[in-house]
Amino acid sequence: MNSTPLPVSQFASQLDELVRAGGEQAPDFWPRLGAAMRELVAKDDWLPDSMAKPHPQYYQQYCLYADEQDRFSVVSFVWGPAQATPIHDHTVWGVIGMLRGAELCQSYEIAPNKPPKAVGAVERLEPGQIGFVAPSIGDVHRVSNAFDDRVSISIHAYGGNIGKINRHVFPDDGAPVKPFVSGYSEPAAG
Repeated sequence: MNSTPLPVSQFASQLDELVRAGGEQAPDFWPRLGAAMRELVAKDDWLPDSMAKPHPQYYQQYCLYADEQDRFSVVSFVWGPAQATPIHDHTVWGVIGMLRGAELCQSYEIAPNKPPKAVGAVERLEPGQIGFVAPSIGDVHRVSNAFDDRVSISIHAYGGNIGKINRHVFPDDGAPVKPFVSGYSEPAAG
């Protein structure tokens, strides 16, 4: 991984403070987490080009920072035109901040032996806006680039090293849940 950009290092310091203060159990966790992410994505002048490269077929998940104790991680999600995730979970808390473009998020309810059920309206994140995920507040969703003709980039932070966490994909047709570990994309050269 390239050297960590200063805004990401400062954000990671804030995450460290939040985790040390009790994490998700602390009464001011969510507001402070949201404020820290809003601050990070308020300017779009710090993300290295190597962590902003799209792939023609698959969205990319670049590791910007991984805590040495795997307590949290920060990643850039780079969405090529019309790219989307399957319906999936995270199993840990997370915050998403939109940096460039826009993304769409549909939440789902999961019931055994039934297809995932869409819940609520599709949410659209524009630059500077944030969203949250966690088992305690809603953890299953599908995310997609809002655009068919350009790249979008969002910054995500999770309560663990998301590239190592066992998670789940929920097929649209209600087929058996598929476990997965996402790993990370290799940064682009130069």
